[in-house]
This record gives sequence, structure tokens and C-alpha cells, in this order.
Amino acid sequence: MVEDIVDPRRQEPSYDLGERAMLEAWLDFHRTTLMLKCEGLDEETRKRRPVPTSALSLHGLVRHMAEVERGWFRRCLLREDVPFIFYDPEIGEDSDFMPLDTAEWESDLAAWLAACEAARDAAASKSLEDTGERRGEPVSLRWIYTHMIEEYARHNGHADLIRELLDGSVGW
Repeated sequence: MVEDIVDPRRQEPSYDLGERAMLEAWLDFHRTTLMLKCEGLDEETRKRRPVPTSALSLHGLVRHMAEVERGWFRRCLLREDVPFIFYDPEIGEDSDFMPLDTAEWESDLAAWLAACEAARDAAASKSLEDTGERRGEPVSLRWIYTHMIEEYARHNGHADLIRELLDGSVGW
């Protein structure tokens, strides 16, 4: 049986929180889960792609989620024109995942953590009904939170499998 990851930095939300508190707590739960999946490995191991047909690595997932945080909370919700930090639109799909040859874990981790903090700040002054814009369509903060929880949950599943393939470590 696979056990839960037990770490004081990761708390499952209470069963009876209000809507906003619940959404924020689940998003932070999943952010922390990704961080924990990356801990305890050296820089080269975090860059490894244990499934040869996939672009996914733990390091790449952190870079990707930095872009996702910036995209939804800053570009969409706040309608800021912030540049990409890892994704290259000229290269396109997977360019935030790889190549990682010159990527440095500490600076990329710091960029992701900063993107998470900027996302919290962006959402703090907005109501769940407030909207940003995505592809010319209004999108509510409620939808953004729900999507971000889904995005992290999906990628944390990837991270769980990647980590198991790298060193046998399991847990969710």
C-alpha cells in the first residue's frame, strides 16, 4: 500500500472550509506536493527523463508550472504582459520542459516559488467572480483556481511516477 506523504509543510484542507479558502488550500497542497516530489535528489537526477518517449522530468515540471502560474494569474487574471521565463513560443510545445542541459535547479526553483507568490498576490485583491481574459473570453478567478488544482493534480501524478522510476520513492 502506498502511504501519504507526511510533511508539516503539506496540510490537506479541512473538510468544511468556505469555497475560497478551500480552493486556495487545495492549490497550496498541490504546490507543496510538487516541491516534496523534487526534494532529496541531486540536480542531474531531477533532470532525468525516465520515460524516453516523454519530455517530462521533475525539473521540467517545475519550470512548466512556473509558466502556468504566470500565465493564468498574471497574463490572464491581471492582463499583464509578462514575458515567458522558460517557454519559447518560437520552439513551441515542450520548450519549458526541455532542454535542461544548462538549467540550474536553484534558480529555476526560485522562479517557480516567486511565480506562486505572485499568483497569490494577484488573486488576493480579486473575488472569485472577478474575470480575466483568455483567448478573448472572460474567465473567472474561480475557474482559474479550479483549473490550477487540476493542472497540479495531473502533473503531480506524473511527478509521482517519475520519482518512483528514478529512485523507487512512492507516496502521494
